[in-house]
Amino acid sequence: MNAIVTSMIANLYAEPNGTSELIDELLYGMPVQIIEELDDYWLHVQTTYQYQGYCRKVNLLRDNVKTSAWRLEATHVISQSFADILQHPRIQSSKLITLVKGSIVRDLQDEALDSQWASIQLATGERGYLRKKWMTEKIADNSLSEQEFRENVVQTALSYITTPYRWGGKSPLGIDCSGLCSMAYMLNGVLIFRDAKIVEGFPIKEIALAQMQKGDLLYFPGHVALYIGDSLYVHASLDGNEVNINSLNAQHPLYREDLATTITAVGSYFAD
Repeated sequence: MNAIVTSMIANLYAEPNGTSELIDELLYGMPVQIIEELDDYWLHVQTTYQYQGYCRKVNLLRDNVKTSAWRLEATHVISQSFADILQHPRIQSSKLITLVKGSIVRDLQDEALDSQWASIQLATGERGYLRKKWMTEKIADNSLSEQEFRENVVQTALSYITTPYRWGGKSPLGIDCSGLCSMAYMLNGVLIFRDAKIVEGFPIKEIALAQMQKGDLLYFPGHVALYIGDSLYVHASLDGNEVNINSLNAQHPLYREDLATTITAVGSYFAD
């Protein structure tokens, strides 16, 4: 059985218990596979990026047919940190739901609307409206050059600067280190492993530190960051309590010795 996330954010837990560890967040419109129905409240699910955990039933629309159609037709994502989906195409309208960056919607391509507005369909079938500039088409087939892709990944990661740190988080409401890196890639059409390690079967491969370029990933014990060039990296830092920038250069004011001296691996999407 397949399903679609129908809440702004659906928590993914390590155990079928609301007090267990938050291991990931599922954003609106994301499809998931249901592995097992546990009881009246909980489902064991797997994401499109092969991450498993437990989610409350109330956050999902369970329907194989609708999920299959949604995968094909829901081709746009929210690109703004937050976007209110309104009942009518005017700013004074009441809202249906608020969505965060990375949420998936279907663009109804209503050409009769004022150019600043877009009409979308929600996973529940409701029609709503938002500012057109607040969503963009999902990247499915990357035709960019390597350097263009690397720069886009960096700029996407930097768009989360000052986002509060949240263990298991993956949105502008709060994000953790692997959530930041995985969203930087996901929003550019590439699904990488969700945790702070390189895993076989995913597109990030280990390279030498000397080969590192913009957009590559730096791994530390229990932590991951995204390299942005000039010895700088962006990461969701538990110590800093937000997404910020630090340096590998000991002469730089943003240098962090605890990280610069404990690099365990460097990973790249463009490894030979």
